[in-house]
Amino acid sequence: MEAVALFSFAASEADELSFQKGDIIKVTEMEDDSCWVTAEIQGKRGYVPGNYISLLPHLWFAGPVSRLEAEQRLRWQDTGVFLVRESESAPGEFSLSVSYGDRVEHFRVLEGNGQYCIWEESFCSLNQLVDFYRTHSIAVEKVVCLKDPPSSPQLLSHFAHNPYPNPYKSSSQESIPSARLYSHPSHPSRPEGKTPSRLLKPVVEKPRLAHALCDYTPPHTAHLHFLRGDIIDLLDCSSSFSWRGRCRGRVGVFPPECVQPLYH
Repeated sequence: MEAVALFSFAASEADELSFQKGDIIKVTEMEDDSCWVTAEIQGKRGYVPGNYISLLPHLWFAGPVSRLEAEQRLRWQDTGVFLVRESESAPGEFSLSVSYGDRVEHFRVLEGNGQYCIWEESFCSLNQLVDFYRTHSIAVEKVVCLKDPPSSPQLLSHFAHNPYPNPYKSSSQESIPSARLYSHPSHPSRPEGKTPSRLLKPVVEKPRLAHALCDYTPPHTAHLHFLRGDIIDLLDCSSSFSWRGRCRGRVGVFPPECVQPLYH
């Protein structure tokens, strides 16, 4: 999974990774009893403190969705629109459902030794598997590449059923403690490789930044245009219907369903 750095971190051990606030970090492994996670930054792997980062949601992970519900969501969507869901027949595993336009096909994601695969290619995370089939056909009889759902707020709220999935554990409802609800954390210790987590004192604050979950390109000039992955400065998020922000030098309003708030 991907995460955004909420604070800068300077490594103090050889097996740790340094990063700057705002960096996008690839989380490769998490443990229940540790406040450290294994991550990859610019091709290097090491440990990063879990309370310095915030996991980014993925619209494509739907959590405990049934095969029938997946078909209802995807039928008649553009070819390639997809979702990843928890397997009904094999608890703890995952299935990938893809719209073929007139029908929906389901693929079981095989997992073993930390690797995920559908065909012969294997990947160390669901993210890598999904990214690969964005540019390679997942179908045999015709070319079908994975694609995100249209940037419609209604569809976004429909697809973003479970905004904080954790595909590294058997239950997608579990996630590591995040700094999004806490003040600046202290450097956690790692005695003998074990790091029991101790949460810091929570503080109540409004988000100042947001991460764009999709492209938003409405025709209205008063609306803010942005692309998936953009970081948006939040100017007013008091309304539940529309927020106001700044991105790429422009100011405008946009639906809050299109972004994920980031807390300092």
